Amino acid sequence: MAQARSRRGAKGPRARSPRSSAPRRRRPASLLRILVVSGPNLDRLGKREPEIYGKITLKQIHSALAAAGKALEVEVDCRQSNHEGLLIDWVNAAGDERFDGILINPGALTHTSYALLDSLKGCGLPAVEVHISNPDAREAFRRRSRIAPACLGRVAGFREDSYLLALEGLVRRLRIAANAEAGA
Repeated sequence: MAQARSRRGAKGPRARSPRSSAPRRRRPASLLRILVVSGPNLDRLGKREPEIYGKITLKQIHSALAAAGKALEVEVDCRQSNHEGLLIDWVNAAGDERFDGILINPGALTHTSYALLDSLKGCGLPAVEVHISNPDAREAFRRRSRIAPACLGRVAGFREDSYLLALEGLVRRLRIAANAEAGA
């Protein structure tokens, strides 16, 4: 960018990055965008407690979601962080980034994070809570979801299929809402 400015001189038009100079591609109105957020320790899938979480990795889950998204004709953007603040930043920015809905597996933050609850409530997008294991069949502290009041529903206990089932359910709800809006 500095080179482009120096070539054009101070009086010439401002240099633009290749991204900003290209015409903005518009996504088809029918193409839904889904943000998939996975929280702490989910990067350890395949290694951490395989008797509970199975042997599949998060990378494999993300690949399966990409394939399912293609089949459903939706764009899926998968992200993972071990840091609560980054999860909150992603959820808060989801509307600005033109996502239509969120799948979220906050891991252990499910049971403790009022900040994540507030973020989900404030972003204005429909969200589905996802868990690989069934929290209700585990330790007592896992039976309380702090984010549940901000979610359309919860899919849990189906291992990696929980993500796929949640994606199908969320897409179905978004399309029903879009069709109802179009017909009104």
